[in-house]
Amino acid sequence: MNTAIRHNRLLDPFSLTHDQFVETAFQRYGKTAHYSSPVYRRIMKDGIADPGGLDTAGRFPEWLDPLAADGGPVRGKVVKRVDDGGVVKFVTRLADGLDIESVIIPMHRRHTLCVSSQVGCRMGCRFCRTGKMGLIRNLDAGEIVAQVFAARHGLGVDVRNVVFMGMGEPLDNLDNVVQAIRVLEDQRGMDIARRYMTVSTAGLIDGINRLARLEDGPVNLAVSLNAPDDEIRSRIMPVNRNNPMAALKAALLTYPLRKKSAFFMEYVLIQGINDRPEHARALARYLAPLRVKLNLIAYNPTPGSDLHAPSPEAYEQFRSWLVAEKIFVRRRGEKGGSIMAACGQLGGKPSQPTHTM
Repeated sequence: MNTAIRHNRLLDPFSLTHDQFVETAFQRYGKTAHYSSPVYRRIMKDGIADPGGLDTAGRFPEWLDPLAADGGPVRGKVVKRVDDGGVVKFVTRLADGLDIESVIIPMHRRHTLCVSSQVGCRMGCRFCRTGKMGLIRNLDAGEIVAQVFAARHGLGVDVRNVVFMGMGEPLDNLDNVVQAIRVLEDQRGMDIARRYMTVSTAGLIDGINRLARLEDGPVNLAVSLNAPDDEIRSRIMPVNRNNPMAALKAALLTYPLRKKSAFFMEYVLIQGINDRPEHARALARYLAPLRVKLNLIAYNPTPGSDLHAPSPEAYEQFRSWLVAEKIFVRRRGEKGGSIMAACGQLGGKPSQPTHTM
């Protein structure tokens, strides 16, 4: 049998919720929920990768793609990892030979995984290394979910937060991102509550409006803003030309935030571009009607860029101007910078030797 056809017919649990998996197993293969439900749970919740451990007869189900369960090349195989002070970046090689990068970030009470949603990105933001790749292709839902599986069951990290802030623009691949969210939140599988997932966007207004209408409620939303006005934003973020700041704010004002939640606004501070006192004042005026937590990020240098990071003193000065304007500002550290795992640095080879898996 042709391998590609065979894989298309076999079930990939990473791409399906529990109910979708059970229903498809019955419709295609006549397998009842009594049989298929435990198989799904063993893979998605328990991380069982041994084919002999999946069914009561000691056999790997012939209708289940074994390469999906053991991290093989259909869903992607972790080929490299690098570490920096608790931050772990790992590289997944996909079935077609393309690589994506994911980052595990230690937090106070739980680990956060930054997942990729595309290979490359079409947004072209000047401060982002991934944007220099252009868009190569979208990831499917299974390839997104497999990054969480790899972190939990391959690298042994109990990931409980997922942020769609890796390679790619999530709202440019919204159908697959939404399906991945549904798979990740399934309590019979990965069991990551929606309130612990955040989707980041460069400001695609149509996508924000679609995300707002999700059944069972929207996810947390982060917006990569990075400028106080349209002139600067269009210069460093071409997406702004078709999604201007006024229209973006209008979409955010109608977005159904949960009680006690807020938008995460990302502001990459770039020397000589968006770091003056008038920029801080204009940014505060723009944010005033919104419930926001502003993540202030010093620009992380990338090879070949003509942009420059602010000095520590300039960073603190800009932060103090925002605080004076009563903006809630969170310092974003530089964890992962030495391994090219910091904000805007994904999409190239790490700057130090990797551990081959």
